[in-house]
Amino acid sequence: MYRFEDPQYLYLIFIPLTALLYGFLRKNSAHIRFSGSEIFTGVKKTLRVRLIRLPFILKTLAVILMIIALARPQSSSETEVTMTEGIDIMISLDISTSMLAQDFKPDRLRAALEIAREFIAGRTNDRIGMVLFAGEAYTQSPLTTDYRVLGELIDKVRLGVIQDGTAIGSGIITAVNRLKNSDAESRVIILLTDGENNMGEIDPVTAAHVAAALDIRIYSVGIGGSYAPYPFRTPFGQTVLREVEFKIDEEMLKEIASVTGGRYFQADDESKLREIYEEIDSMEKAEIEVNVYRRFHEKYYIFLFPGLLMLFGALILENTVLLKKP
Repeated sequence: MYRFEDPQYLYLIFIPLTALLYGFLRKNSAHIRFSGSEIFTGVKKTLRVRLIRLPFILKTLAVILMIIALARPQSSSETEVTMTEGIDIMISLDISTSMLAQDFKPDRLRAALEIAREFIAGRTNDRIGMVLFAGEAYTQSPLTTDYRVLGELIDKVRLGVIQDGTAIGSGIITAVNRLKNSDAESRVIILLTDGENNMGEIDPVTAAHVAAALDIRIYSVGIGGSYAPYPFRTPFGQTVLREVEFKIDEEMLKEIASVTGGRYFQADDESKLREIYEEIDSMEKAEIEVNVYRRFHEKYYIFLFPGLLMLFGALILENTVLLKKP
């Protein structure tokens, strides 16, 4: 399908068309009278005579093609409505200092962020956002399909910007607030933590019931094992690793998932965390309507280049075969 971006220029075509018509209809004013035409019988027209009008025709056609090119013809594909899969996802990630444990490489936090980045990179139509929590919670990114910007925000995640602790309820309710006005068919929170709730004014299970009331599903993920190497700073400024015991409130995380219709997962290494994301992806599929709009491609060169060739050809004829002798 074709269209013209600047169709007003097409009116100029009447000028060369009028000139072409006039050139064919007008009579030559120079003439010689003969008593008869018998003397011209058998006289053949020379090549020069046969081509005498060709430069004029070529120039006129060249101008017409250039005017069409000036109107910017464009090709396009039809607008269509298709059904595809898409969901709204908020990743709620624990950034308490316990996430520095190094049973993941380089540590739990960096591994979780990198695997989240891989998960995001595999999306096409999903809107994804991120909430971070420690002793309190805040939104790192609202729901977006701009995965490049989301990746840049992931790069900016740092520990220590908020009070330390583990406010799981705050992490859930902040994510719920970002999803509550969404009209997506499927709305999901992926909650990742490595500890027990010890901060915040909102009980995690209560927050989960709020999510359930809004038909938001929570997939809770416990990160890390019971023991893991943790970096400590010595009085001499050195960092040493010591084995530390960690407690994940699995019963609470299971209840959070259960009341919302989600599931609880345990991730004790990077590969298992990747598998969890893949499993969540396979379970959460919802069809959404997507409008595919026309994409326009410039096609002016289809008319411009032949026009230039015709103009060039006319000039060659006028300066060679049809060159007027002095």
